[in-house]
Amino acid sequence: MKDKFYQYIQNLQNQITSKLEELDGKATFQEDIWKRLEGGGGRTRVIENGNVFEKGGVNISGVHGKLPKSMQAYFNVGDVDFFACGLSLVIHPKNPMVPTVHANWRYFEMYDEDGAIIDQWFGGGQDLTPYYLFEEDAKHFHEVCKTACDKHNPEFYLKYKARCDEYFYNAHRNEGRGIGGLFFDYCKASDDMTMENWYDFVTEVGDSFLDAYVPIVEKRKELLYTEANRTWQEIRRGRYVEFNLVHDKGTLFGLKTNGRIESILMSLPPHVQWVYDHQPEAGSEEEKLLAVLKNPVDWVKAP
Repeated sequence: MKDKFYQYIQNLQNQITSKLEELDGKATFQEDIWKRLEGGGGRTRVIENGNVFEKGGVNISGVHGKLPKSMQAYFNVGDVDFFACGLSLVIHPKNPMVPTVHANWRYFEMYDEDGAIIDQWFGGGQDLTPYYLFEEDAKHFHEVCKTACDKHNPEFYLKYKARCDEYFYNAHRNEGRGIGGLFFDYCKASDDMTMENWYDFVTEVGDSFLDAYVPIVEKRKELLYTEANRTWQEIRRGRYVEFNLVHDKGTLFGLKTNGRIESILMSLPPHVQWVYDHQPEAGSEEEKLLAVLKNPVDWVKAP
C-alpha cells in the first residue's frame, strides 16, 4: 500500500504543478530533492512571483525510521518504527480576489520489532481560504468535494465537511481559517471500509482537486483590485500564519520528526500584516467574509 500510494502522489504532484504553471503563464516550479538523515526524503516544488501565484508549494515526502519519543507519547505507543508519506500543497495567489487553497493527502504505517504492520491509516482533505467571498465559488468548491465523497459513501461529505470546519479553526480568534472543504484522518480498515476502499476514496478526492480550484482561479485572476484590497489580504494571511504555527498538526509532526524546515514552512505567505485590533467597516465585503468565518455555512444542500 505504501508503495502504491507514494507512486500515486508522485504522479499527482506532476499533474498539479503542470496545471498551475499553465495557469500562471510566467513562473515555474523550482524543484528541490532532499534526503532525511533518519530515513527517506522528498521532492519539494515551489513557485514564486508569478503572474497569478505569489507563492506556492506542492510537496511530496516519504519518511521512515524510529518514531521519536515525543510522537510515541502522542500516539500512545512504545518504541516502534514508522513510515509516512503524503502530498501537501498551499497556494497563495497574488490577486486578493483569488482564494488561497490548501490540500493534503497522506498515509501512515507503524511496525513492531519484527517489521509487521501494527497500525495504518489514511488522512487528508482540501480547503479554501478566500479574502473576498464569492458565494458561487464556495458552492463550486464544496460541490466538487461532495461529488467525490458521494461516490464512496453518502455520509462522507457532511461528516468530513463538519470536521474541516472544526479543525481549521483559530480558537484564539473565534473564527475559521477559511470556508472549509473536507478533512479526514485515521481512516482505518473496518467492517465497512478496507484499506483498498480508503485508497480509492482518498485518491478520488486528490483527483478532484484541480476541478475544485482551477475554475475559481480562471474566473477571478483578472479582476481589478485596490491597495486596500491588498492590505486586507495581507491581514487575513496573518490569520493563516497563526493557524499553521499554533494549531496545525502537520506542522507539529514535521517539527517533531526532524522534518525539513523549508518544506514545513513553505505554507507561509511572503507578504503578511498584523494590524492592531483591526476591524472592517460595517456593511463592507470584508465584514461579510468575517461573518461567514464565525458561522460556517452549508454551501451544498444534502439530499
